[in-house]
Amino acid sequence: MEFTKRDHSAPPGFFAVEAAGLRWLADAGGARVVRVLDAGEHHLTLERLTPSRPTAEDAARFGRDLARTHAAGAPGWGAPPPGTGPQAYIGPLPQTNRTEPTWGAFYARHRVRPFADRARDEGSLDARSHTVIEALCQRLEAGEFDDDRVPARIHGDLWSGNVLTTTGTWTLIDPAAHGGHPFTDLAMLALFGLAHLGAVLDGYADTAPLEPGWQALIPLHQLHPLLVHAVLFGSGYGTQAAHAAAQY
Repeated sequence: MEFTKRDHSAPPGFFAVEAAGLRWLADAGGARVVRVLDAGEHHLTLERLTPSRPTAEDAARFGRDLARTHAAGAPGWGAPPPGTGPQAYIGPLPQTNRTEPTWGAFYARHRVRPFADRARDEGSLDARSHTVIEALCQRLEAGEFDDDRVPARIHGDLWSGNVLTTTGTWTLIDPAAHGGHPFTDLAMLALFGLAHLGAVLDGYADTAPLEPGWQALIPLHQLHPLLVHAVLFGSGYGTQAAHAAAQY
C-alpha cells in the first residue's frame, strides 16, 4: 500500500529534497524512516504506514534508534543530504543548507537570522525582539554556544507530528534533514509535546549520554522553529521566540 502527496504549485526540487532527506536518514540504520517509492516534480509517493497506540517501550526504542541516526554523522555543519544543493525547505518555507565552519555560525546565518528578519518584515516580530535575537545571533557566530560535538545527521523538523507511532519503533516523516546539532531534534520533540517524551530521552541517553544541564539549551534550539511558526502563523509565536532568546 502507498500514500502520495501532491502539490502542483510546489517549487522545483521541493519533493526531491524531501525524498533525499528521507533516504539519507534511512541510510543511517537508526530510527525507522518512511520508505520512498517514487518522487517527481509535483508528487512524492511513500509507503503507507499503520499507526499504533504509543507505548513507553516503543518510545524508549525510538530514542535509542534516534541516537544511532545522529551518530551516523554528516560531512559538515549545515551539510545537505547527498544529491541536493543548498536549497532546502521546512514545511512550505524555503531555507538554506549551506556548510559553515561551526554550528553557531550555521544556526545563526541559515536558521535563526533569516526567519527573524522575515518575521520582523512581515510584522510578526517587533523591532525590540528582533534586536534581542540579532544580538544572540552575533554570539552564536562568535562561538559562544559551540561545543566539542561533530555534525550529527538530524531530521531537522522533528516535532511530534513528524513522528508516527507505528508498532515496534516509531517512524520519521517530513524531514528538513541536514548536518546539525543533535539537541535541535531533541528540542523539537519537546516543543509541541510528544507522548512518552521522558522514555524517548531515557532511551536516547542510554545510547548517547546527555551531559548534565543540557536541557538549559532547549529554548535556544527551539528558537528557529518558533520563528518559522511566527512567519506562518503570526505574532504569538514571535512573542515565544523573543522569550526563548531572552533566556540567553
